[in-house]
Amino acid sequence: MTSKMTSTSAANALVTFINASPTAWHAVHNASALLEKAGFKRVEEGSNWEKDLEGGSKVFYTRNQSTLLAFTVPKAGFKPGTGVSAPTCAFAHGNLADFEIDQVGVETYGGGIWHSWFDRDLSLAGRVVVANQSSASTKDSRTIDSHKFTSKLVKINRPILRIPTLAIHLDRGVNDNFKFNNETEFIPILGQISAQLNGKRAKQVEKMGDSSDDDDKLQTGGSVVANNHHLGLLDLLAEELGVGVDAIQDFELATYDTQPSCLGGLNNEFIFSPRLDNLMSTFSAVEAIIRSSSQSSLQELEGNINAIICFNHEEVGSVSSTGAESSMLPNFLSRLSPTPSEHATTISRSFLISADVGHAVHPNYTAKHEENHRPVMNGGIALKTNAKQKYTTDAWGSFLIRKLVERKGGNVQEFSSRNDMPCGSTVGPMLSKIGVRTVDVGMTILSMHSCRETGGAHDVQSYIDLFQAFFEGFATLDKDLQVI
Repeated sequence: MTSKMTSTSAANALVTFINASPTAWHAVHNASALLEKAGFKRVEEGSNWEKDLEGGSKVFYTRNQSTLLAFTVPKAGFKPGTGVSAPTCAFAHGNLADFEIDQVGVETYGGGIWHSWFDRDLSLAGRVVVANQSSASTKDSRTIDSHKFTSKLVKINRPILRIPTLAIHLDRGVNDNFKFNNETEFIPILGQISAQLNGKRAKQVEKMGDSSDDDDKLQTGGSVVANNHHLGLLDLLAEELGVGVDAIQDFELATYDTQPSCLGGLNNEFIFSPRLDNLMSTFSAVEAIIRSSSQSSLQELEGNINAIICFNHEEVGSVSSTGAESSMLPNFLSRLSPTPSEHATTISRSFLISADVGHAVHPNYTAKHEENHRPVMNGGIALKTNAKQKYTTDAWGSFLIRKLVERKGGNVQEFSSRNDMPCGSTVGPMLSKIGVRTVDVGMTILSMHSCRETGGAHDVQSYIDLFQAFFEGFATLDKDLQVI
């Protein structure tokens, strides 16, 4: 069993990771940095990386800055038909996203507890497509197309947005039934600058008709993003990135709560944080493969390729090029085992852990849980089961998880939804369709999909322990199983 000191260190490391990762793009960037520091080699997904694999290889690649796959090869090497042991998870979800700034209009992403975003100090983070300096300096937007572009991450580290609630004097029934329209009453306030911005733009529009002053004209053409957004926001982004406004080609931004993730509770046994769902799983998987790959004893083992796969868009169906229903995992397996027979062997020898946080029993709402399935925070990993196959756990998967947790002296809990209450979803069922054995697990938290969630500080190390035991022990344990 892990010590309190180890548990606290792991929890603090998660807090640091979450605070630096307000979006999936940032999470991929920060996970990549951890992997590279641990000696993993970054490759391009489209390169011929498989030809360079050898015993002890540590490799990772990303797709569209928002999905990551990392893996290690046993020191004994591998041959086509080798299995893959991989925790799979999704990055954080639930932010107000897809900004098209027009009076700071936002589109909600996924199934958030949206009332929890009111009266919070919000800011913006995301990625911005910029032209290089030589491209941005030209006055002719048509010439920009022939130059190079890059994507830069941005995180504005101060509150600039807020969604104020209506004063109780104007809504006397708010404590009985707080309802609001997501389109018209859920608009963040950027500042008292609308009149100035609109006025500035109006003057620019007027100048467009003045042929004597070409430099002040608004640019035209489909590639000009400045015409679609408040100039104040563009100025802010340009300042944060250290580029000129004319270098900004397009962007994707999401709101985030500026209150940092932190430890809390009487004995710092809790984590009060945004995005525990699902950065808790992501960070633990990254940390586990790093620790496992650094152990010389593990490198001597023969067995499966160990991998982690972190997807995007789980909360909205996973049907994107970076989601769990994309080609990311099937392509990886096919490249390791290119012939039909080798591929079938790899599928039969592989095992996936679908890792997504679950619901801890709420002390104020215990009746929301099935009477005999009430997992608690800091109680260890929860096995998720569902007869309707919303979760993939079966008897063999449950058995394997219990055996692996035993290796580290941990604890296993059970979660099953009440018959009168539907359960959530994970990437497990969609991944299992390719034939790979899969089990659904997760550490449990409170207030899932809220702007601020609550998790167990000691559960972080328990999560890491499970994944490490999986990397170290699955292939050996699997040899003792007979599943026909």
